[in-house]
Amino acid sequence: MDALLFDLFGVIAPGQTPEDRAAIEAAAGARGSVFWNAYWDARGGYDLGELTGAEYWHAVGERLGRTFADVDALVALDVASWRRVDTDVLGYIRTLAGRGLRMGLLSNIPADLAGYFATHHGEVFDLFDVLGLSCRIGHAKPSPEAYLWCLEEFGLPAERVMFVDARPANVAGALAEGMQGHHYTSLPTLRAHLLARTYRTATGLTTPSRL
Repeated sequence: MDALLFDLFGVIAPGQTPEDRAAIEAAAGARGSVFWNAYWDARGGYDLGELTGAEYWHAVGERLGRTFADVDALVALDVASWRRVDTDVLGYIRTLAGRGLRMGLLSNIPADLAGYFATHHGEVFDLFDVLGLSCRIGHAKPSPEAYLWCLEEFGLPAERVMFVDARPANVAGALAEGMQGHHYTSLPTLRAHLLARTYRTATGLTTPSRL
């Protein structure tokens, strides 16, 4: 393994809290599964940079058969709901980079949110040699093109890159392109997975070590 390719949301950035979602629902005047289904159904075009924030929320409203009174507030609340980062994960990525591994990021992220991270969390983007942001590259996970774009940027064969993502479907997409994959559930689990893999490689073992 020469490189690690990380997901952003669900790995480095924990994502929305119940309080975040409640604030968005209050601003939208809608709640529950019908609202969140519309939120996610319209997300693809936003993540790919095909829709502005206002256009995205208009698309959400169309799915709900309504018009939102304050779209700017919804854009701001949505961006704020994804703003947090896990400093322990960032520290571990820095450690891995210090050991000579190349680092990449592959994220389904709209331009509004990418701009927020560039301004307020520039240290996150600065960690990565390869920065695959869906709104900039025009491809989103789990489409093959998203992984292939990153591999081309790395200049490495697929089998030399491990993809780490919180969604099993996205990991499956990477595996389908010949990459290594790890379904992220926690930092300790990721540490253990990489340690076991390193130990197996060094010793020639074919079963996980207990280290």
